[in-house]
Amino acid sequence: MVTADSNKWGMVVDVDRCTGCQGCVVACQSENNIPINLEEHFNQRRAIQWIRIERYWEGEYPDVKARFIPVMCQHCGNAPCEPVCPVYATYHNNEGMNVQVYNRCIGTRFCANGCPYHVRFFNFWEPEWPESLKNQLNPDVTVRSRGIMEKCSFCVQRIQRSTRESERDNEVLEDGDRGLNPACVNACATNALTFGNFNDPDSKVSKMKEEAMKEGGRGYRLMENLGTDTNVVYLKKVDESVEVTHGH
Repeated sequence: MVTADSNKWGMVVDVDRCTGCQGCVVACQSENNIPINLEEHFNQRRAIQWIRIERYWEGEYPDVKARFIPVMCQHCGNAPCEPVCPVYATYHNNEGMNVQVYNRCIGTRFCANGCPYHVRFFNFWEPEWPESLKNQLNPDVTVRSRGIMEKCSFCVQRIQRSTRESERDNEVLEDGDRGLNPACVNACATNALTFGNFNDPDSKVSKMKEEAMKEGGRGYRLMENLGTDTNVVYLKKVDESVEVTHGH
């Protein structure tokens, strides 16, 4: 059994399973009260997506193939966004996650400039939802006002709720519990995303990471040469007909 103090939450993303369906993007938007992207904002490059599906191409015409890779906050162990924040709004907690304190953020955007993965977003506008969608807002997640940075939190509200309930009921937090998983993981139709505790040697995600990062394994991290020590591990695409790159 792993105690709460020794948790290290992380994710394994199997690029070979991703179909680019955007189900994770919609689930994330709904779970985390992310403002709806309007066309005018999108055209001004002011869209907000805590997770996005990057599309890239492999091969030469006419044998070119479309590939997809989900990209979210990598929750870096050595995060470039943290030391540049003048008000300590972004920091690393004791469970391996990069945390964003919204009511402390003053919107300098220094963290976005420091992030090599482009996963931090400035909230330019007061969010508005159509009347028909207001009842779908998640009461566990604050509705952020304009002028702050937003990003993926691994759905920390779900982690905290599941942890509290397991402690209250004196139960062991089950690996792969849907209440613990981020919304994107539960929404993925092909199980391309796996979430769990890297510090638990018996967890599925820990075993996947260990196998993937062996010599000759499929595992890699985005821009690993930067030394950010991310808590998201990717598994390479499997295609014998094309020499596979890492998609970055």
